[in-house]
Amino acid sequence: MSDALTEKIIAAAIEVHRILGPGLLELIYEIALCREFDLRGIRYARQVEIDIMYKGFPIKGQRLDLLVEDEVIVELKSLSNVPEVATAQTLSYLRAMNLKRALLINFGQARLVDGVKRLSL
Repeated sequence: MSDALTEKIIAAAIEVHRILGPGLLELIYEIALCREFDLRGIRYARQVEIDIMYKGFPIKGQRLDLLVEDEVIVELKSLSNVPEVATAQTLSYLRAMNLKRALLINFGQARLVDGVKRLSL
């Protein structure tokens, strides 16, 4: 699942990681990545509320870290190892938003390319 938009997102994340390095709070990376998106002209929304549907009943309380160009969910982590539940959570967000692509980006890795996981439905 390689496409121009996800490549732009990953390039922006690599730039943030190159400058800040690993080991900071997730919020710091989120703010820096949004600044990098601004500099690159990439549209995004932060902390997007989504409803999870249960038998036709909307349940509030979930938030996406970033929604880029209304197409790609970007979930950010800053951990030495990302638990598998983060992948399951991101896939659930894709289903809830009826979208096809997501990136799970872990800024906790020494090399960011080792911390990027592409997900699709």
